[in-house]
Amino acid sequence: MEEALLLARVQFGLNIAFHILFPTITIGLAWLLVVFRVRYERTRDPAWLGTYKLWVKVFALTFAMGVVSGITMSFQFGTNWPGYMNKVGNVAGPLLAYEVLTAFFLEATFLGVMLFGMNRVSGRVHVASTIIVAAGTTLSAFWILALNSWMQTPTGHVIENGVLIAGSWLAVIFNPSFPYRLTHMLLASGITASFLVAGLSAWRLLKAPNDPSAAKTLRFGVHIAAVLVPLQIFVGDLHGLNTLKHQPAKVAALEALWKTERGAALTLFGIPNEKEKRTDYAVMIPKGAALILAHDADAELKGLDAFKDHPPVAPVFFAFRIMVGVGVLMLALSWVGSWVLRKKTPRWLLWCFAAFTFSGWVATLAGWMVTEIGRQPWLVQGILRTADAVGDASGAEIGASLTGYILTYAALLLSYMVVITHLSGKGAQ
Repeated sequence: MEEALLLARVQFGLNIAFHILFPTITIGLAWLLVVFRVRYERTRDPAWLGTYKLWVKVFALTFAMGVVSGITMSFQFGTNWPGYMNKVGNVAGPLLAYEVLTAFFLEATFLGVMLFGMNRVSGRVHVASTIIVAAGTTLSAFWILALNSWMQTPTGHVIENGVLIAGSWLAVIFNPSFPYRLTHMLLASGITASFLVAGLSAWRLLKAPNDPSAAKTLRFGVHIAAVLVPLQIFVGDLHGLNTLKHQPAKVAALEALWKTERGAALTLFGIPNEKEKRTDYAVMIPKGAALILAHDADAELKGLDAFKDHPPVAPVFFAFRIMVGVGVLMLALSWVGSWVLRKKTPRWLLWCFAAFTFSGWVATLAGWMVTEIGRQPWLVQGILRTADAVGDASGAEIGASLTGYILTYAALLLSYMVVITHLSGKGAQ
């Protein structure tokens, strides 16, 4: 049973990690396409037209990858986690259905106009279609984040005749953590898309330094990132305060706070030793954790000793520091890039942005590990334990399918990265 539970968690984690890569790009990239399309409509500059045609291809490919991987992931609710839908399906099912019936149909319908309608409809209709697709991607994030946030901070539900149902859909959707998680994810997507655009544009300029379209999109992506990253840091702080209030065990794990104390130090780096309940080789800032987490250097923070159930410390601890570390590097690079690109485009800077093309993926995956592993041992906080939702499949059966997923996803991801890098290398046509 323990083996099957572990493998089921690994398999679903792999599926959701692979799937989230693509919506993380399409949500932000859709709005960048709106800007490209509007600029061409207003200026009639061929460089903006070429830019739009190039990036709409990247968007279409990424959208398709997200749809396929999302369908695969949804099947696992029934195959690997039947207890989840049996227990909370009356809440989760409608939210997933709303996402399909509103956002997905909106995106799928007008994506066709975006891809094939530029020469068949008026400019205004085509611009409107691009805006509608972008709105659809954001609406999709709205519903998915509503469900995920409810699983983290469930409210609005009632139990009638032993069955959990929604007592108030407004309370279910707008649960305490939803505004912070939605804003955090939308900004993460914008940053991911900005670095993707800047990185692939830099890759193109390394091959063709005089490409006007690539020069425009490089500066555009860098400037957008320079604005969004500081906003993400601010929202991340608000999100942290919300998590401290509603999920203090998660905060204790990500900071490796073993004991409840006042004025807790901030651990910049260390190796959590859960067996001995200490952090080895810790580099610490006195009272830093209390100041950052509670905005009070003398505040009391609950440690792991205050909780009967708490998540595994090491993966949450390291994932959080990867997320923050990559975010700091992205902030520094975007600000330095915005300053340097005012006058020149040095090759060292192009190589830096090319290297950071997929940095948003790293930060996003690390953040999702903090979110999802940090909720353990609960699947729905305080309502359903992960161990109570797993299905009857044996460890051998799950292991076989997991191997197939790993091989398939590795091939798909490599192919995707090769294709979009090839497209950007050719430049706007």
